[in-house]
Amino acid sequence: MSPVRPEPGMLLVAAPTLLDPNFVDSVVLLLDVNPEGALGVVLNRPSALPVSEVLGEWGDVVEEPEVLFQGGPVSTDGALAVALATPGVEGTVGFQAILDRLGLLDLDTPTELVEGTVDRLRIFAGYAGWGAAQLDDEIAEGAWYVVPALVEDVFRHDTQDLWRDVMRRQPGDLAFHSTRPSDPDLN
Repeated sequence: MSPVRPEPGMLLVAAPTLLDPNFVDSVVLLLDVNPEGALGVVLNRPSALPVSEVLGEWGDVVEEPEVLFQGGPVSTDGALAVALATPGVEGTVGFQAILDRLGLLDLDTPTELVEGTVDRLRIFAGYAGWGAAQLDDEIAEGAWYVVPALVEDVFRHDTQDLWRDVMRRQPGDLAFHSTRPSDPDLN
């Protein structure tokens, strides 16, 4: 199987060998990939902090659970909103498409302008970032698997088994990893 190139809208799934505590068993949605680097958000790290406590009225708009997700270790005092645009609605204010209807929503946009133009929304505190060629090097080292994303991955209510479920649907040897025990030495 030839390696898949990382592109916006793809997932990075942490390999079992990736032991960085920021990324163990993580699933990252890539938002931007270019020669200067890559940027994404970790999909399976919900916090206990309600969105409404930090971003007021955005708490009424976000997908359940209505909490901030820990998007990554970089700029944790900032927030990124990933949204799914409503089909057939053109020119959603503050929306920048990543892949088809999936994109980033500017949180400076008044919520009343977003009503009816976005079907789903999740907000992430911080992001995961890589410098030029850094992500390619980590993929070559075997730290990440690059796989296609499904919209359901991004807006999943219970993210506890997201890593296993994404791995399970992959072809060949990747699906095998979904059954690995947390600690192979105990096997």
